[in-house]
Amino acid sequence: MIKKHVLINAVEHKGRADPKAVLGKVISENKELRSKIPEILREIEEIVKEINSLDLEDQKKLLREIYPEYFQKRKTKRIKELPDLPHSGEVITRLPPEPNGYIHIGHGLSFFFNWYYARKYNGKVILRFDDTNPSKEKKEYYDSIKEDIKWLGIDWDIEKKESENVERYYFYAKELIKREKAYVCECDEEKIHRDRFEMRECRCRERGIEENLKLFELLKKGEIRGVLRLKGDMRSRNTAMRDPTLFRINLDPHPIVGNKYKLWPLYDFACAIEDAEVTHVLRDNEFHFRIEVQNYIRECLGLKQPFVREYSRFSVRGTPTAKRKIRPLIEKNIVKGWDDVRLVTIRGLKRRGILPQTVHELGREIGLSTAEPVIDWSIIESINRKLLDPIAKRFFFVGNPKELIVENAPEKIIKLRMHPTEDLGERTLRVGKKFFIPDIKEKEIRLKDLFNVRIIEYGEKIIGEYIDTTLKNIKKIQWVPEEHCNVEIVIPDVLFIGEQLNNESLKTVSGVAERNIESLNVGEIIQFERFGFCRLDEKNDVYRFIFTHR
Repeated sequence: MIKKHVLINAVEHKGRADPKAVLGKVISENKELRSKIPEILREIEEIVKEINSLDLEDQKKLLREIYPEYFQKRKTKRIKELPDLPHSGEVITRLPPEPNGYIHIGHGLSFFFNWYYARKYNGKVILRFDDTNPSKEKKEYYDSIKEDIKWLGIDWDIEKKESENVERYYFYAKELIKREKAYVCECDEEKIHRDRFEMRECRCRERGIEENLKLFELLKKGEIRGVLRLKGDMRSRNTAMRDPTLFRINLDPHPIVGNKYKLWPLYDFACAIEDAEVTHVLRDNEFHFRIEVQNYIRECLGLKQPFVREYSRFSVRGTPTAKRKIRPLIEKNIVKGWDDVRLVTIRGLKRRGILPQTVHELGREIGLSTAEPVIDWSIIESINRKLLDPIAKRFFFVGNPKELIVENAPEKIIKLRMHPTEDLGERTLRVGKKFFIPDIKEKEIRLKDLFNVRIIEYGEKIIGEYIDTTLKNIKKIQWVPEEHCNVEIVIPDVLFIGEQLNNESLKTVSGVAERNIESLNVGEIIQFERFGFCRLDEKNDVYRFIFTHR
């Protein structure tokens, strides 16, 4: 019983069991032992010393042998759920990416929340491209965004592009004009900005309905300069309500509809119209001041108001998420592209070895928080580790290796499990006299899962001799046999420490791994024992991996 609790405590705390924590579990299971606490604690301390001398993989293997029920309990652990939302009838949510770059973890979490609630209430999800700014949209991003959303395990029922709905926006714009809620303004941008700052109404506001309708038609053709503005409240404390611009001329060609339109709706107007077709809007509070504007537009047009739930915008410590901050890093070659493994773009996370389900679990963990959450990489890694651990095959790797020649070593073929506790199959290794090991100083070592070696000579090569395989309490060493593959592992770190660029954000470790990695496919995530989880990124003469985490 003591050994069981020591192993559980060790496995749950990175291989280090704590005697006092174990004592509490033991007494809890058998209350009659309270009268023998000093004696029990001494026994616990002896077993802790024995178990802590093993590596984590061996601890899991031993726990599987004496208490397999532990792993069954972990598998059936209840998934954390998000709180209910008010709803009646059909629930419709939307995913509104703008195709002006690659999506990141913040988008992923927002999409997860909207998808989660639609599926929870058996509703519908609309994938709606917010693409009414021809100057920024690019064709390549439409497909990449859909690929990334699918990779996240998120699906949708309806797909649409706002750029293909412009005629509908024109209809509602004219409705606002007819209801005296909008007007054409021909003032320059500087004057509009100054008037809004000084809470001064523009003279263009005084135009009548017919004149505004005629000017709107000229705007559509690009024959006059100007914008369409909402008649809001120029004295509102919310500056977004001070006669915001609803439409403006943009002559850049659009990647989907080309030069068909010259007058384009801005975000607030298009979003106000489109969100009238959904029941629930879950979004970060970056748009807090825009909600009043969008609600007012819908109110003026007699459109339905969706339920809106805001949460704080997510950020990841040491890593930019905003596209406007990532683009300069790419342009200056500080990062290699949108899929750079130091970024939290969905493509960067995928290359790093972060699983789609990790984003889901992260969403459940932080929830719809209003507390400005700064996500630390350690949280992402902790969730990912729990998901990867039972499915990642194990292999041997040694970084910066030294050559070891073991005299009198028996030549044989050994079989090793692909996983210490899960049934992921076996692999074989041919061993002889030559090995690759880390640099050592010990006089006696044990080659993990193999045999013991006494060191005779240190030099460019290490010379040792095979000794009794039953010796215990000597240091276990990771090794790779003579038959090997050359490996490079790229190790990413945070891009920024505070405000300073981290010049050590990307390192590379060269080494060797067992030849069984030849069976891996690019994209596969494995664990190099005693090193960490890694994802195979390139498969050439040198196998290139990305370090995921320990």
